[in-house]
Amino acid sequence: MEFKHIPVMLNEVIDGLNIKTNGIYVDCTVGGGGHSLEIVKRIKSGKLYAFDRDKDAIEKSEQTLKDYKKNVTLIKANYKEAPQILHDLNVDKIDGFLIDLGVSSYQIDEGERGFSFVHNGKLDMRMDSSEDVITAEEIVNTFSKNELIKIMQDYGEEEFAKNIADNIVKERESKRIETTFQLRDIIEKSLPKKVVFSRGGASKKVFQALRIYINGELEGLDKVLKELISLLKIGGRGCVLTFHSLEDRIVKNIFKEESTDCLCPPKTPICICGHKARIKLVSKKPITASLEEQKINSRSTCAKLRIIERI
Repeated sequence: MEFKHIPVMLNEVIDGLNIKTNGIYVDCTVGGGGHSLEIVKRIKSGKLYAFDRDKDAIEKSEQTLKDYKKNVTLIKANYKEAPQILHDLNVDKIDGFLIDLGVSSYQIDEGERGFSFVHNGKLDMRMDSSEDVITAEEIVNTFSKNELIKIMQDYGEEEFAKNIADNIVKERESKRIETTFQLRDIIEKSLPKKVVFSRGGASKKVFQALRIYINGELEGLDKVLKELISLLKIGGRGCVLTFHSLEDRIVKNIFKEESTDCLCPPKTPICICGHKARIKLVSKKPITASLEEQKINSRSTCAKLRIIERI
C-alpha cells in the first residue's frame, strides 16, 4: 500500500516542542512518521517513543525512521495506553509529547478502510482493522433510527440527522448498505440541495460521527492528557492537533483547568479546592495553518494546534 501523508503544521509543531538534543519525546499518533522524523532528527542522545494502533502506520514508520533506529521505539498500541506502557518501560519523565488526532491521509485514500466518501469501499472505519469492534456497516444496518440519530448528533453535530436516519432505515429494508458510496448517496438525498452543494463534502459530518463512535476517539482523551502532563518534566512541552470542535473542546477545557490555580466557584471567599496550575499555555489561542499550507494540504484547513508547557 502506498502511504501518502503530509504532516499538518510541521514547523509549528517542531517549534512548539522546543526539542532538546538529549530529550525524551513521545509521538502518541505516529501515522506516516512525518512529525516523528523531524523530532528524531533533532535528538542526538535522546529517545523517541512512537505509538499507533494501526499496523500499517507502524510498518510505514519503520521505513520512514529506519536511519534513526537507535533513537526510536515504535509501539503498536492506542495512544491512550501510552502512559502505562511508558511506565512499564521505566520511563517516568518526558520532555515532550505530540498527539495528532487526525485521520491519516492514507486511511482516507485507501477506499477499503471505509473512512472516505470520496473513494468507494466497504463500510468499515476501524482505525485498527484487526480489532474485533463494530464496523460502520453493522451500525447502519442494525442500529435503530433513534440510535443512528444520536450518533450523528452527538459525534457529528449533524442538523439533518433525522432525515438521514429515516432514509437509512428505509434503504436497508430493501438492500443492505455495504459501501461508502451507498451511504454517501443516502446522505446526499436526505439533505437540501443547497446544503449538498455548499457544505464541501455533504457526508463529512456523518462519516466523522461514525468514525468517532466506532473508534472511541473522545472517550479517555481527558484522562490521557492529564496523565501525559504528569509525565512532563518542568519546562517540557505538549502539542495537540485537533480537527473538529468536539475533540478540541475537550483539549481546551483540560488545558484551561490544568493552567488555573483555583477552581473554586467565583463567589468562594477563599480557595478551598487546593488546585494548583501544572502548566502554562504557550499559545493562548489555538494556532491554525497558514494559507500557504492550506492550499497544498487540505487536511490542515480545519486543524487547530494547542501548545502547553509544564511549570
